[in-house]
Amino acid sequence: MKLIDVVERAAARLQDAGVGFGHGTTNAFDEAAWLVLWKLGVPLDALDDHAHDEIPAAAAASVQGLIDTRIATRRPAAYLTGEAWLQGVPFFVDERVIVPRSLIAEPLADGTLDVWLGEHTQHVLDLCTGNGSLAVLAAMAWPEVQVVGADLSADALAVAASNVARHGLQGRITLAQGDGLAAVPQQRFDLVLCNPPYVNQHAMDALPPEYRAEPALALAGGADGMDFIRGLLAQASGHLSEHGVLVLEIGH
Repeated sequence: MKLIDVVERAAARLQDAGVGFGHGTTNAFDEAAWLVLWKLGVPLDALDDHAHDEIPAAAAASVQGLIDTRIATRRPAAYLTGEAWLQGVPFFVDERVIVPRSLIAEPLADGTLDVWLGEHTQHVLDLCTGNGSLAVLAAMAWPEVQVVGADLSADALAVAASNVARHGLQGRITLAQGDGLAAVPQQRFDLVLCNPPYVNQHAMDALPPEYRAEPALALAGGADGMDFIRGLLAQASGHLSEHGVLVLEIGH
């Protein structure tokens, strides 16, 4: 069986099983390609180059076992592979953190945010850092800045520490534990990035199993999704420098 046939068979199974997407892929084919290529040890950007490779029966069976697990457990693919990407940068993930997908990543990486920044921008806070992905992307985007990644969850910060080390940024990213801005008392920042828990209760009740596999602490924002954000906005001015900027993701 050719590799592309293995992918298409896996995609059909995922589609028929009605699994949920949104953790790095948006459709059954892309999800299948990710899982199949990872399981076979083929680079994830090399499907076209290897599409017609013959796959031994034993390897194809191991792929089917992985698809079985994805369907039976409804765990996001990133938890099964232990890796996710944001703006093309790889990050370690597991069930201690949500799978990184913040909309802040794109304007951060493509320079859109730079219009609000300047030479005064030296201290950056990634609040609710999770696995540390936005902190890492910020450090990569602005090589002169110092970044703090803060989170309430000690488990999440352990994952973030592994990603900071993975990208060799221990000298420029520090991690702090605490509830919101309490994690950084008496500190002011030139830029605060925050992808907080903002899913309202109605939306939480309707989440598919893949999202329920993630830590609710990082998703649930209370009845109207605003519990964390109200406190953040009330306190933000005390943690921003004179020309400080707050970039906040919000929805639901």
